[in-house]
Amino acid sequence: MPRKAAPHRGLDVHYGDADPDDADARPSKSALKRQSHDLQSLGLEVAELPEHRLRATPMPEALLEAILAYRRTKSHEGRRRQLQFVGKLMRAADEEPLREAVAAFKLGSARETLALHEAERWRAELIADDEALTRWMQAHADTDTQQLRSLVRAARRDAVAPEARQPRSHRELFQFVKAVLAGAGPEPPEADDSP
Repeated sequence: MPRKAAPHRGLDVHYGDADPDDADARPSKSALKRQSHDLQSLGLEVAELPEHRLRATPMPEALLEAILAYRRTKSHEGRRRQLQFVGKLMRAADEEPLREAVAAFKLGSARETLALHEAERWRAELIADDEALTRWMQAHADTDTQQLRSLVRAARRDAVAPEARQPRSHRELFQFVKAVLAGAGPEPPEADDSP
């Protein structure tokens, strides 16, 4: 006797009262994947923040612990997997404070870079031209003129003797100019931040 075929249950599947147009409202698999990668990228940028900024950024405790674990992980595969976990935890976190913390850090470092470039430009002009000293004094009247002239003379004297490394006088002049531009007054000459 032939067996009766059982009705196929997969053909009559209805998802409640869902409208076929609602399927377009759901994000596609590609969109979800892009969102996941974006969250991982944001997580990586947050992980690269300095320790004090990272801890000051509002985020769930589990996310902070996952980011700290990512920073401690040394192997490539371990870091990749931990970053995926960070991205997963970021789905539940509020992205806005995290994006603001990253943007504030980037803006701050861009300002610092511009300040260093301005100090380098002034140092080069002061060494190259006497008119630059006049312009400097007009722009920064509260500068210790005697100390600045002394630093410029020493840097000019050392510029004549080429060395593999910048002479100390160049670094001291750079520190002086940088401190005046920052409004903090001259720093001690022993500090070495020159590029």
